[in-house]
Amino acid sequence: MQTQKFIEVPTQSRPRERLAEFGPAALANHELLAIMLRTGTKDYNVIQLSMQVFSHFDDLFMLKNASMEELMALPGIGKAKAIELMASIELGKRMARTPLLKEGTVTSSQFAGKLLMNELHGLHQEIVVGLFLNTKNEIIKKETIFIGSLNSSVAHPREIYRAAIKYSSARIIIAHNHPSGNPEPSEADLSFTRRMSEAGKLIGIELLDHFIIGDDSYVSLKELGELE
Repeated sequence: MQTQKFIEVPTQSRPRERLAEFGPAALANHELLAIMLRTGTKDYNVIQLSMQVFSHFDDLFMLKNASMEELMALPGIGKAKAIELMASIELGKRMARTPLLKEGTVTSSQFAGKLLMNELHGLHQEIVVGLFLNTKNEIIKKETIFIGSLNSSVAHPREIYRAAIKYSSARIIIAHNHPSGNPEPSEADLSFTRRMSEAGKLIGIELLDHFIIGDDSYVSLKELGELE
């Protein structure tokens, strides 16, 4: 293989630059490996070195199970690179085995209401919390979305649904507290709920409920008939 200095590789063809512009999914296996290897040798630039590795291991499964001795037997792979590769491979294995942590399954308005009461009652400023659910109504993420002032919050459907998309949610439940302790919805609460519902229909992520939390009780706008 003819050696080409890495500085001679066009910038737009370099793995790091391609990942930054197009994302990791756009890169071939040897390009991702080149980023992990970082540098080449006097005989091979880093891209050629990564291709050499894949010419020895038939597929990713074989590379995943390679020992340090097998890696160090490859031209250009010394102890330091072998250790870095094994660490990266092990981290990938652990990530693949890690399940998505769930915080329970929403089985009823009462379940969600009690959960959110524990989170939001007795606070002295308005907090907006989102429960992001999968198709089985399991809570895949609970997140504080906005923190407002003593008597108002500044929440926008765009920001809430941006988070919902980020977590690959199928449905969402939102809640906010009234520091006054009275959970009765205001006209602004009702208007915001309608906007959220309409936005969810357009995006395809259903708004299951909007809870307003008081000191010792809550109101479900779903139960009030404000959500279809």
